[in-house]
Amino acid sequence: MAEMGRMLEEGTLTDPETPDPAVTWTHERVVKALCLHISHDCDMRCAYCFAGQGGFGGQRKLMDARVGKAGLDFLVRASRDVKHLEVDFFGGEPLMNMGAVKEIVSYGRELEAKHGKSINFTLTTNVLTLDHETTRFLNDNAMATVLSMDGRPEVHDRVRRADDGSVTSGKVLENMKKFVSSRGGDNYYARGTYTALNLDFAKDVRFMAEEGFDRISFEPVVLFDGTPMQIRESHLPEIFAEYDRLVDFMLERRSEGKPILFFHFDMNVAKGPCLAKRLSGCGAGADYVAVTPEGDIYPCHQFVGKGEFRLGDVWNGIDNTECVRKFSDANIYTKSGCKDCWARFFCSGGCHANAFSSNGSIFKPYQLACEITKKRLECALRLQADL
Repeated sequence: MAEMGRMLEEGTLTDPETPDPAVTWTHERVVKALCLHISHDCDMRCAYCFAGQGGFGGQRKLMDARVGKAGLDFLVRASRDVKHLEVDFFGGEPLMNMGAVKEIVSYGRELEAKHGKSINFTLTTNVLTLDHETTRFLNDNAMATVLSMDGRPEVHDRVRRADDGSVTSGKVLENMKKFVSSRGGDNYYARGTYTALNLDFAKDVRFMAEEGFDRISFEPVVLFDGTPMQIRESHLPEIFAEYDRLVDFMLERRSEGKPILFFHFDMNVAKGPCLAKRLSGCGAGADYVAVTPEGDIYPCHQFVGKGEFRLGDVWNGIDNTECVRKFSDANIYTKSGCKDCWARFFCSGGCHANAFSSNGSIFKPYQLACEITKKRLECALRLQADL
């Protein structure tokens, strides 16, 4: 080991990293993905909601279709020669504004034909009011859909209540099953959030799998408010053990011929993310931005309402070029602690918003998330090795 350490210091064990060309390349990216806040309102009042139960700390409001169309015009202009674009309908709860969603999608199809581009639309929903008509529209437009449920009914109903205080798990589960069945079990994710109140979240993944869902994601809540839901460093041993139990469950399902896909274990060792994503992750503030109901542009949904991060608007474009430069500069070579981390090319520096919320800087990663990410990558490698 001492000899290996000496060789590492001398740079003779591996080729030295040459980040400069790659980092310079990240500045050449253009906006190619848009998060449309179609609704700053919600029919649920989730206890941990980062968006202030749908209002994002401001007035509850639905996006006018006119604003959404202007957002697509901005995307087409800003994307330059990029042919394949992404638009996600987000909230709040998008289903509260389906009339505008339909108008915007129809307009997007016109832009595709006019400019020779393709737009992939997606939608994230709490599923509470997902009916047959909306299901048909989403299916007709091949719209990938994220369906939110936190697993076991007692877990879900503790933190995901309707705006009148009633429980929602029964209706949500019923609607999810109908929806997934309607599209042959494809092009969806069942997404949950775990908190310090359900650190046994592998049971929630198991519940979702046993209810018939095989594309599942569970995210740790990100809170800094000192509430009982907040995940702390002291919880890490229990969280790590739970991820190990989840791997065991997935191997069990695989052996039974009923495999499930868990988003954070879906690691493509042979190909993996493209260069830009390996260096800087999701591309927030660089090739991905969010648009509010008023038409304001922010780096992503989690920066909405923070004035210093307002980039511009959909009519006049981006004028806060200094902020864009900061986000373009945020990558695994400029973020504190990333350059020497073994997980850097799969973690890609972590979430900019979580870094800012925890440390006041997008250049200093949220350490708790770093540890969880590394554990998930270890689990993903274990599943790969078992293939």
